[in-house]
Amino acid sequence: MNQVEMGVRRFGRVNWLGLYTLAKREILRFAVVWTQTLLAPLVTAGLFLMIFTIAIGPNRGDVMGVPFAHFLAPGILMMTVIQNSFANTSSSLVISKVQGNIVDTLMPPLAPLEIVLGYLAGGITRGLMVAVAISLGLVVFLGMHVAHPLILLMFILLGGALLGAVGILAGIIANKFDQMAAITNFIVTPLAFLSGTFYSVTALPPVLETVSRFNPIFYLIDGARYGFIGVSDSSPALGLAVVAGATAVLVAVSWGMLRTGYRLKS
Repeated sequence: MNQVEMGVRRFGRVNWLGLYTLAKREILRFAVVWTQTLLAPLVTAGLFLMIFTIAIGPNRGDVMGVPFAHFLAPGILMMTVIQNSFANTSSSLVISKVQGNIVDTLMPPLAPLEIVLGYLAGGITRGLMVAVAISLGLVVFLGMHVAHPLILLMFILLGGALLGAVGILAGIIANKFDQMAAITNFIVTPLAFLSGTFYSVTALPPVLETVSRFNPIFYLIDGARYGFIGVSDSSPALGLAVVAGATAVLVAVSWGMLRTGYRLKS
């Protein structure tokens, strides 16, 4: 008879229970304060759309063959998704480091990749919930309909994963809230606003248009626009490939940092 030592628990290749528990914790973390994490972004997105439509819409004709408000809406949707996905993963890590309880995540029998996936699950779920709520609002209040639902869903999930991975990296690098604020203000926000959210990149000078096409967030905005209204500045297939590749690279870097304990273990 095989003897198993007391207290030893054997997991398979993946600790599914641990991964599920971490993902559940990350989802519950934002769900219990839904007025801040879900309702507030919806209000912000609505205000963005209302202000730009009132200020610019009446004086501007169609953009890419659609009304300006319809052109603007998918970009605001995706921008809100990625901001919330980034905020979920980055804030979770930084708060744990500041409060000194990051050990509660590092000590359990979770592989580095399982930790990355657990955090990403929270970020992607939060982004997806925000996207569903905004999409319903666009359908009800603007009379829009989703041209390519599957493509839109793919870009939303990839957007949540990409910025969720960026949030993990930012959370690992930052040791204080002001460092996280610097990353948000000087890296994430400029990339989001300079990605074609409020304009078509084809309207830019050639040099700036070329630079914009090196920004992965541009492909998220453009892909969401294609999924929602059926028009875009670039090929959706190219966008999916770029975003998937960038996500894979960032997840791999996050895995490497967690594996070595960079700025997490003394």
